[in-house]
Amino acid sequence: MESVLSSILIFGGTGYIGRYMVMASIKMGHPTYVYSRPITPQTDPSKTELLKGFKSMGVHIVQVGDLDEDEKLVSVIQQVDVVISTLAYPQVLDQLKIIDAIKVAGTIKRFLPSDFGVEEDRVTALPPFQELLDKKKIIRRAIEAAAIPYTFVSANCFGAYFVNYLLHPHDHSNDTITVYGSGLAKVVLNYEEDIALYTIKVANDPTACNRIVIFRPPGNVISQLELITLWEKKTGRSFKRVHVSEEEIVKLSDTLPSPQNIPVGILHAIFVKGVLMNFEIGKEDIEVSKLYHDIKYHTIDQLLDIFLVNPPSPASAAFE
Repeated sequence: MESVLSSILIFGGTGYIGRYMVMASIKMGHPTYVYSRPITPQTDPSKTELLKGFKSMGVHIVQVGDLDEDEKLVSVIQQVDVVISTLAYPQVLDQLKIIDAIKVAGTIKRFLPSDFGVEEDRVTALPPFQELLDKKKIIRRAIEAAAIPYTFVSANCFGAYFVNYLLHPHDHSNDTITVYGSGLAKVVLNYEEDIALYTIKVANDPTACNRIVIFRPPGNVISQLELITLWEKKTGRSFKRVHVSEEEIVKLSDTLPSPQNIPVGILHAIFVKGVLMNFEIGKEDIEVSKLYHDIKYHTIDQLLDIFLVNPPSPASAAFE
Protein backbone atom coordinates (compact mmCIF):
# COMPACT_ATOMS: atom_id res chain seq x y z
CA MET A 1 0.00 0.00 0.00
CA GLU A 2 1.42 3.38 -1.02
CA SER A 3 1.95 5.92 1.72
CA VAL A 4 -0.11 9.11 1.53
CA LEU A 5 1.93 12.25 0.95
CA SER A 6 1.57 14.87 3.64
CA SER A 7 -0.43 18.00 2.93
CA ILE A 8 1.50 21.26 3.29
CA LEU A 9 0.28 24.76 4.16
CA ILE A 10 2.61 27.62 3.21
CA PHE A 11 2.38 31.09 4.71
CA GLY A 12 3.99 33.77 2.55
CA GLY A 13 3.65 31.63 -0.56
CA THR A 14 3.57 34.63 -2.90
CA GLY A 15 6.77 36.10 -1.46
CA TYR A 16 10.30 35.69 -2.78
CA ILE A 17 11.30 32.34 -1.27
CA GLY A 18 7.69 31.33 -0.65
CA ARG A 19 6.90 30.86 -4.33
CA TYR A 20 9.87 28.50 -4.65
CA MET A 21 8.47 26.49 -1.72
CA VAL A 22 5.08 26.23 -3.40
CA MET A 23 6.61 25.01 -6.67
CA ALA A 24 8.80 22.47 -4.86
CA SER A 25 5.84 21.13 -2.89
CA ILE A 26 3.84 20.70 -6.09
CA LYS A 27 6.80 19.10 -7.86
CA MET A 28 7.15 16.53 -5.09
CA GLY A 29 3.46 15.68 -5.28
CA HIS A 30 2.20 17.08 -1.98
CA PRO A 31 -1.30 18.48 -1.62
CA THR A 32 -0.33 22.13 -1.31
CA TYR A 33 -2.16 25.03 0.36
CA VAL A 34 -1.21 28.70 0.25
CA TYR A 35 -2.53 31.06 2.92
CA SER A 36 -3.28 34.40 1.29
CA ARG A 37 -5.16 37.57 1.97
CA PRO A 38 -8.29 38.00 -0.20
CA ILE A 39 -7.73 39.63 -3.59
CA THR A 40 -8.90 43.25 -3.71
CA PRO A 41 -8.65 46.03 -6.34
CA GLN A 42 -5.54 47.20 -4.44
CA THR A 43 -3.76 43.83 -4.76
CA ASP A 44 -0.59 43.89 -6.85
CA PRO A 45 -1.49 42.46 -10.30
CA SER A 46 1.64 40.27 -10.24
CA LYS A 47 0.42 38.62 -7.04
CA THR A 48 -3.01 38.05 -8.57
CA GLU A 49 -1.45 36.37 -11.60
CA LEU A 50 0.83 34.27 -9.40
CA LEU A 51 -2.12 32.99 -7.38
CA LYS A 52 -4.00 32.19 -10.59
CA GLY A 53 -0.98 30.24 -11.79
CA PHE A 54 -0.78 28.33 -8.52
CA LYS A 55 -4.48 27.50 -8.70
CA SER A 56 -4.13 26.19 -12.25
CA MET A 57 -1.46 23.79 -10.96
CA GLY A 58 -3.76 22.41 -8.29
CA VAL A 59 -2.73 24.53 -5.33
CA HIS A 60 -5.48 25.21 -2.79
CA ILE A 61 -5.58 28.99 -2.28
CA VAL A 62 -6.88 29.77 1.19
CA GLN A 63 -7.99 33.41 1.15
CA VAL A 64 -9.00 33.88 4.75
CA GLY A 65 -7.70 37.24 5.87
CA ASP A 66 -5.32 38.45 8.54
CA LEU A 67 -3.60 36.16 11.02
CA ASP A 68 -5.72 37.77 13.77
CA GLU A 69 -8.74 35.72 12.71
CA ASP A 70 -8.03 32.93 15.19
CA GLU A 71 -10.88 30.52 14.48
CA LYS A 72 -10.36 30.66 10.72
CA LEU A 73 -6.63 30.18 11.14
CA VAL A 74 -7.13 27.10 13.31
CA SER A 75 -9.68 25.72 10.85
CA VAL A 76 -7.21 26.00 7.96
CA ILE A 77 -4.35 24.46 9.94
CA GLN A 78 -6.50 21.48 10.91
CA GLN A 79 -6.76 20.56 7.21
CA VAL A 80 -3.03 19.91 6.76
CA ASP A 81 -0.11 17.92 8.16
CA VAL A 82 2.79 20.34 7.76
CA VAL A 83 3.02 24.13 8.12
CA ILE A 84 5.84 26.12 6.52
CA SER A 85 6.18 29.84 7.14
CA THR A 86 8.12 32.03 4.72
CA LEU A 87 6.81 35.33 6.10
CA ALA A 88 9.14 38.30 5.59
CA TYR A 89 10.93 40.24 8.34
CA PRO A 90 8.07 42.67 9.16
CA GLN A 91 5.87 39.68 10.00
CA VAL A 92 8.36 37.57 11.96
CA LEU A 93 6.60 38.01 15.29
CA ASP A 94 3.22 37.42 13.65
CA GLN A 95 4.28 33.79 13.63
CA LEU A 96 3.37 33.72 17.32
CA LYS A 97 -0.25 33.73 16.12
CA ILE A 98 0.49 30.72 13.91
CA ILE A 99 2.09 28.95 16.87
CA ASP A 100 -1.01 29.62 19.00
CA ALA A 101 -3.24 28.26 16.23
CA ILE A 102 -1.09 25.15 15.84
CA LYS A 103 -1.38 24.51 19.59
CA VAL A 104 -5.17 24.76 19.41
CA ALA A 105 -5.37 22.60 16.28
CA GLY A 106 -3.23 19.90 17.90
CA THR A 107 -2.78 17.97 14.65
CA ILE A 108 0.35 19.38 13.00
CA LYS A 109 3.15 16.89 12.40
CA ARG A 110 5.79 19.55 11.66
CA PHE A 111 6.22 23.33 11.71
CA LEU A 112 9.03 25.10 9.87
CA PRO A 113 9.21 28.77 10.89
CA SER A 114 10.56 31.50 8.66
CA ASP A 115 14.29 31.04 9.23
CA PHE A 116 16.03 30.16 5.94
CA GLY A 117 19.01 32.45 6.56
CA VAL A 118 21.90 32.43 9.02
CA GLU A 119 21.87 30.07 12.01
CA GLU A 120 20.58 32.68 14.46
CA ASP A 121 21.38 30.73 17.61
CA ARG A 122 25.11 30.63 16.75
CA VAL A 123 25.96 34.02 15.33
CA THR A 124 26.14 37.59 16.55
CA ALA A 125 25.79 40.68 14.38
CA LEU A 126 25.65 44.46 14.42
CA PRO A 127 22.59 45.77 16.31
CA PRO A 128 20.23 46.30 13.34
CA PHE A 129 20.66 42.73 12.10
CA GLN A 130 20.91 41.31 15.61
CA GLU A 131 17.46 42.72 16.40
CA LEU A 132 16.05 40.69 13.50
CA LEU A 133 17.86 37.55 14.67
CA ASP A 134 16.59 38.06 18.22
CA LYS A 135 13.01 38.14 16.95
CA LYS A 136 13.60 34.87 15.13
CA LYS A 137 14.98 33.40 18.34
CA ILE A 138 11.74 34.37 20.11
CA ILE A 139 9.85 32.28 17.54
CA ARG A 140 12.17 29.30 18.00
CA ARG A 141 11.85 29.37 21.78
CA ALA A 142 8.05 29.69 21.56
CA ILE A 143 7.88 26.62 19.32
CA GLU A 144 10.05 24.62 21.70
CA ALA A 145 8.03 25.75 24.73
CA ALA A 146 4.82 24.69 23.00
CA ALA A 147 6.31 21.25 22.22
CA ILE A 148 5.37 21.62 18.56
CA PRO A 149 7.31 19.23 16.28
CA TYR A 150 9.67 21.45 14.31
CA THR A 151 12.55 21.68 11.90
CA PHE A 152 14.69 24.82 11.96
CA VAL A 153 16.20 25.47 8.53
CA SER A 154 19.40 27.47 8.13
CA ALA A 155 19.63 27.87 4.35
CA ASN A 156 22.37 30.53 4.45
CA CYS A 157 22.33 32.85 1.40
CA PHE A 158 19.76 32.80 -1.39
CA GLY A 159 22.11 32.21 -4.32
CA ALA A 160 20.31 33.97 -7.17
CA TYR A 161 19.41 36.91 -4.94
CA PHE A 162 23.01 37.52 -3.92
CA VAL A 163 24.51 36.86 -7.35
CA ASN A 164 22.26 39.63 -8.61
CA TYR A 165 23.16 41.86 -5.67
CA LEU A 166 26.90 41.31 -5.83
CA LEU A 167 27.62 40.92 -9.54
CA HIS A 168 24.83 42.95 -11.21
CA PRO A 169 24.77 40.53 -14.17
CA HIS A 170 21.86 42.36 -15.82
CA ASP A 171 23.97 45.54 -16.16
CA HIS A 172 26.22 44.85 -19.13
CA SER A 173 27.69 48.36 -19.11
CA ASN A 174 28.99 48.24 -15.56
CA ASP A 175 32.61 47.17 -15.06
CA THR A 176 32.84 47.88 -11.33
CA ILE A 177 31.93 45.48 -8.53
CA THR A 178 31.72 46.42 -4.85
CA VAL A 179 33.55 44.15 -2.44
CA TYR A 180 32.59 44.21 1.23
CA GLY A 181 35.60 44.08 3.51
CA SER A 182 38.56 42.08 2.24
CA GLY A 183 36.40 39.85 0.04
CA LEU A 184 38.09 36.78 1.52
CA ALA A 185 35.39 35.63 3.94
CA LYS A 186 33.76 32.37 2.87
CA VAL A 187 30.00 32.45 2.31
CA VAL A 188 27.42 29.86 1.22
CA LEU A 189 25.31 30.65 -1.87
CA ASN A 190 22.49 28.15 -2.42
CA TYR A 191 20.14 28.29 -5.40
CA GLU A 192 16.60 29.04 -4.27
CA GLU A 193 15.12 26.07 -6.16
CA ASP A 194 17.43 23.73 -4.23
CA ILE A 195 16.63 25.39 -0.90
CA ALA A 196 12.94 24.80 -1.54
CA LEU A 197 13.35 21.17 -2.60
CA TYR A 198 15.51 20.38 0.42
CA THR A 199 13.03 22.16 2.70
CA ILE A 200 10.06 20.14 1.48
CA LYS A 201 12.20 17.02 1.88
CA VAL A 202 13.16 17.73 5.50
CA ALA A 203 9.63 18.82 6.38
CA ASN A 204 8.52 15.23 5.77
CA ASP A 205 11.55 13.38 7.07
CA PRO A 206 11.29 11.94 10.62
CA THR A 207 15.08 12.21 10.87
CA ALA A 208 14.81 16.00 10.75
CA CYS A 209 12.12 16.33 13.42
CA ASN A 210 13.13 18.65 16.28
CA ARG A 211 16.52 19.29 14.71
CA ILE A 212 18.41 22.07 12.99
CA VAL A 213 19.08 21.58 9.29
CA ILE A 214 21.96 23.50 7.75
CA PHE A 215 22.49 23.97 4.02
CA ARG A 216 26.26 23.94 3.51
CA PRO A 217 27.00 21.93 0.37
CA PRO A 218 30.73 22.08 -0.39
CA GLY A 219 30.20 23.21 -3.99
CA ASN A 220 28.56 26.42 -2.79
CA VAL A 221 31.18 27.67 -0.34
CA ILE A 222 32.93 30.62 -1.96
CA SER A 223 34.39 34.06 -1.20
CA GLN A 224 33.39 37.29 -2.91
CA LEU A 225 36.74 37.53 -4.70
CA GLU A 226 36.47 33.92 -5.90
CA LEU A 227 32.94 34.61 -7.12
CA ILE A 228 34.07 37.64 -9.13
CA THR A 229 36.98 35.74 -10.66
CA LEU A 230 34.68 32.87 -11.64
CA TRP A 231 32.23 35.32 -13.24
CA GLU A 232 35.07 36.97 -15.17
CA LYS A 233 36.11 33.59 -16.57
CA LYS A 234 32.57 32.78 -17.66
CA THR A 235 31.81 36.17 -19.22
CA GLY A 236 35.26 37.02 -20.60
CA ARG A 237 34.97 40.42 -18.92
CA SER A 238 37.21 42.17 -16.40
CA PHE A 239 35.84 44.01 -13.39
CA LYS A 240 37.33 46.67 -11.16
CA ARG A 241 37.02 45.66 -7.52
CA VAL A 242 36.09 48.55 -5.21
CA HIS A 243 36.45 47.62 -1.56
CA VAL A 244 34.25 49.06 1.17
CA SER A 245 36.06 48.80 4.49
CA GLU A 246 34.59 47.26 7.61
CA GLU A 247 34.83 50.65 9.31
CA GLU A 248 32.69 52.26 6.61
CA ILE A 249 30.09 49.51 6.87
CA VAL A 250 29.90 49.77 10.66
CA LYS A 251 29.49 53.55 10.38
CA LEU A 252 26.62 53.11 7.91
CA SER A 253 25.01 50.66 10.27
CA ASP A 254 25.21 53.23 13.06
CA THR A 255 24.00 56.23 11.05
CA LEU A 256 21.38 54.95 8.63
CA PRO A 257 17.79 54.98 9.89
CA SER A 258 15.84 51.79 10.40
CA PRO A 259 15.11 49.67 8.42
CA GLN A 260 17.74 50.81 5.87
CA ASN A 261 20.46 49.82 8.34
CA ILE A 262 19.37 46.17 8.43
CA PRO A 263 20.83 45.18 5.01
CA VAL A 264 24.09 46.86 6.03
CA GLY A 265 24.22 44.67 9.14
CA ILE A 266 23.53 41.59 7.02
CA LEU A 267 26.35 42.43 4.61
CA HIS A 268 28.73 42.97 7.53
CA ALA A 269 27.87 39.67 9.21
CA ILE A 270 27.98 37.51 6.09
CA PHE A 271 30.60 39.07 3.85
CA VAL A 272 32.93 40.75 6.35
CA LYS A 273 32.74 38.54 9.44
CA GLY A 274 31.98 35.30 7.59
CA VAL A 275 29.40 34.13 10.15
CA LEU A 276 28.05 31.42 7.85
CA MET A 277 31.25 29.42 8.14
CA ASN A 278 32.62 30.33 11.57
CA PHE A 279 31.08 27.39 13.45
CA GLU A 280 31.22 23.63 13.11
CA ILE A 281 28.11 21.65 12.24
CA GLY A 282 27.26 19.68 15.39
CA LYS A 283 26.49 15.99 15.78
CA GLU A 284 22.80 16.73 16.30
CA ASP A 285 22.61 18.95 13.20
CA ILE A 286 21.87 17.83 9.66
CA GLU A 287 23.75 19.01 6.57
CA VAL A 288 21.28 18.37 3.76
CA SER A 289 23.61 17.63 0.85
CA LYS A 290 25.02 14.67 2.80
CA LEU A 291 21.60 13.36 3.73
CA TYR A 292 19.68 13.49 0.44
CA HIS A 293 21.76 12.07 -2.37
CA ASP A 294 18.70 11.91 -4.65
CA ILE A 295 18.72 15.71 -4.95
CA LYS A 296 21.53 17.02 -7.14
CA TYR A 297 22.03 20.57 -5.98
CA HIS A 298 23.25 23.36 -8.26
CA THR A 299 26.81 24.36 -7.45
CA ILE A 300 27.63 28.05 -7.57
CA ASP A 301 29.47 27.32 -10.83
CA GLN A 302 26.26 25.88 -12.31
CA LEU A 303 24.19 28.77 -10.96
CA LEU A 304 26.41 31.24 -12.79
CA ASP A 305 25.83 29.20 -15.96
CA ILE A 306 22.11 29.79 -15.48
CA PHE A 307 22.81 33.51 -15.26
CA LEU A 308 24.63 33.35 -18.58
CA VAL A 309 21.62 31.84 -20.37
CA ASN A 310 18.48 32.88 -18.50
CA PRO A 311 19.36 35.11 -15.56
CA PRO A 312 16.84 35.20 -12.70
CA SER A 313 15.38 38.66 -12.16
CA PRO A 314 16.77 40.83 -9.35
CA ALA A 315 14.70 41.00 -6.19
CA SER A 316 14.59 43.14 -3.07
CA ALA A 317 14.12 42.03 0.51
CA ALA A 318 11.22 43.36 2.56
CA PHE A 319 12.25 45.05 5.80
CA GLU A 320 9.23 47.31 6.34
